[in-house]
Amino acid sequence: MNLEPTQTLSMTDTIQHKILIVEDEAALAQGVRDALQYGNYQAQIATDGLQALEHIRAHKPDLIVLDLMLPGIGGLEILETMRKEGLRSRVLILTALADEDDILRGFQSGADDYLTKPFSPRELVARVDSQFRRVEMDAGPPEMLKLPGDIQVDLARLEVHRDGKMEALTPREADILKYLIRHRDRVVTRGDLLLDVWHYQSANVETRTVDIHIVGLRRKVEPDPAHPSLIQTVRGKGYRWHDSA
Repeated sequence: MNLEPTQTLSMTDTIQHKILIVEDEAALAQGVRDALQYGNYQAQIATDGLQALEHIRAHKPDLIVLDLMLPGIGGLEILETMRKEGLRSRVLILTALADEDDILRGFQSGADDYLTKPFSPRELVARVDSQFRRVEMDAGPPEMLKLPGDIQVDLARLEVHRDGKMEALTPREADILKYLIRHRDRVVTRGDLLLDVWHYQSANVETRTVDIHIVGLRRKVEPDPAHPSLIQTVRGKGYRWHDSA
């Protein structure tokens, strides 16, 4: 087996998801790794099915790019073993097989998507991006949030209930709150919010609107707005959502 770590890119404020490429064709494996690295992902290459499975058990990658035709243990057997053992890494199958039965068996065994060889690097990265967007959607907040200090936030009705009183939440404040919670595992920069919540064309905008909205949101959802514990400031970078969940 060949397990080679990528040289990771500099991404101070974003998470690099861990991807394992299980592919015995060296040139193709390298091409996949280069495409994923260009897309700001960490990746490792495994060329042997048995040791690839051992790596998955030990390191639990976020996503596996899995060839079906492998020496030793085949891709479908790896996938079936993973799911039996409760290993929930997302799996994107690579296959040269045009047989529909193999693709269907892959989905029945727990695959999340597939690509038929040959494929373009852009399509590969787009498929991987799509998988992680689904993960973020799955990790989104519920419609009713129960926060410390007996505070309840009804995201459907845009209401905050605290101290026996109701206060309206603006749609923008709700969007910010949902974005912070959905990305709770990393620092959210002001640029992230401008691009993804305000939908600016560029983050290079001189504006205090993000900070002003954060202050207003804290006033509504923080148990002690003067000493915020949920929406934490990461000096020089942005904000991070922190709770006991």
